Amino acid sequence: MNSVILRAGTRYLVALLLVFSLFMLYRGHNEPGGGFIGGLIGATGFVLYAIACGTADARKALRVEPQTLAVLGLGLSLGAGLFAAFFGDALFTGQWLFIGGSETEKGFPLSTVLFFDIGVYMVVFGSILTLVFAMEEEI
Repeated sequence: MNSVILRAGTRYLVALLLVFSLFMLYRGHNEPGGGFIGGLIGATGFVLYAIACGTADARKALRVEPQTLAVLGLGLSLGAGLFAAFFGDALFTGQWLFIGGSETEKGFPLSTVLFFDIGVYMVVFGSILTLVFAMEEEI
């Protein structure tokens, strides 16, 4: 497209969608949301950018091939699931680490569940962008 207004507005909207997708990713840890919906929202931002500025510019803005993101996310999710085996638990059992807290105050919770959600986010983000970029380049 050759709309200056769409191009200018898209840059701000992409940033807003990416921040909101990260919020949904972290929020989905304890409430509705998570990696899947966060990945869809983040991919929507780059799809909009590809429509406004072209696929080549969207690929440059992404800086990483979407297929690479999907594969790395799949590996991260698998690693998070296998991590419980080191402690003798069943696969995909959540392991928790509390950072910056004492025995009475737990601190910031960091878990394998969060890493699994991040992996799902990357898989959805990468696979959606791979499909959309391929379809848009065909047209």
